[in-house]
Amino acid sequence: MTKFNFNDGGRQASGRKGTAGDCGVRAMAIALNLPYDVCYKELAQANKDFGFTKSARNGIHKNVYEYVLRRHGWIWCKAPRIAGRKARCSDVPIKPAILRMAGHYSALRHDGIHDIWDCRDKMVYGYWANP
Repeated sequence: MTKFNFNDGGRQASGRKGTAGDCGVRAMAIALNLPYDVCYKELAQANKDFGFTKSARNGIHKNVYEYVLRRHGWIWCKAPRIAGRKARCSDVPIKPAILRMAGHYSALRHDGIHDIWDCRDKMVYGYWANP
């Protein structure tokens, strides 16, 4: 079974307090091994460039997220087909990866899922990987 690792992607260390819908920022920071602030600023600017608010605090649209990850050389992969059930994080063959789940993004590394809550049981729609 995939291990859960509590990891906020550097959010608290960046001086931010409270909670936010910033799972895309956290997942990107963890998977790409970049500082939280760098990821936040890049995603917020891309969000603005796509006509949305200049913020990454309340979620990122899928097309904006994909655009940013492609600039870093990451590609979209469909979730593996598993007979009789939906794919989960333990089914993803490439690590590191950024998983897309229902209303959530999470980072998967060789030592398990990295997030602020245990989302191992959520269905995985697909993932971004850097082959």
